[in-house]
Amino acid sequence: MRVLLIIPAYNEQENILRVCKEIEAYSKELDYVVINDGSKDNTLAILEENKINHINLIQNLGIGGAVQTGYKYAHQQGYDIAIQFDGDGQHDVTYIPNICEPILQGQADMVIGSRYLDKKESQFQSTFMRRFGGNIISFFIKRTTKNKITDPTSGFRATNKKIIAEFAKEYPTEYPEPESTVCMICKGYKVKEVPVSMKERQGGTSSIRFFKTADYMIKVVLAIILDSMNLKKKGGK
Repeated sequence: MRVLLIIPAYNEQENILRVCKEIEAYSKELDYVVINDGSKDNTLAILEENKINHINLIQNLGIGGAVQTGYKYAHQQGYDIAIQFDGDGQHDVTYIPNICEPILQGQADMVIGSRYLDKKESQFQSTFMRRFGGNIISFFIKRTTKNKITDPTSGFRATNKKIIAEFAKEYPTEYPEPESTVCMICKGYKVKEVPVSMKERQGGTSSIRFFKTADYMIKVVLAIILDSMNLKKKGGK
């Protein structure tokens, strides 16, 4: 099975080299591609100087556009599994086997790494406001899809070849993680969560600010409801 890590990066000069070195130290067999999403800092220079496999976007497309670029690459190169892996150092590379196992066993088409499924697994649980917002998003995902997703905004996810093709063709840009999860469930794909450990960002600044949390939560809930309604009208997969 050919596995690719898709690493979106925007202004990650403080983290990206360390993240790539951690992946290489863990396994020389893991392929990865960094999607430099129009960074304004030295991220691109670091990637070029260290000969890191990357795709450079000349303007910032946002997380959705950057991740879809990675899925297009995975689809074109014929990878069997694609794993989203943040460039900020929050994801733990040692959990890659755990996140791939349900796909390899045919139990899931997409697997989400959750820091809340088993809270003993991950010491870092994010801020109260983000947890609160995540719980509300989880509630509406359960109401619209009948599936419980404990960590709907997790960017640590693995997908099989079928979903790689789906995401290469179409991927949400506004609220990519929760929206894409809802879309795949409504299309009849099997989505599963596994417990993972996540770490606190060690450098740089998150693109989601505290004052945006409430606004984000309201808009993503509306997007989830509309997505599920539209897909149910189309009859799923």
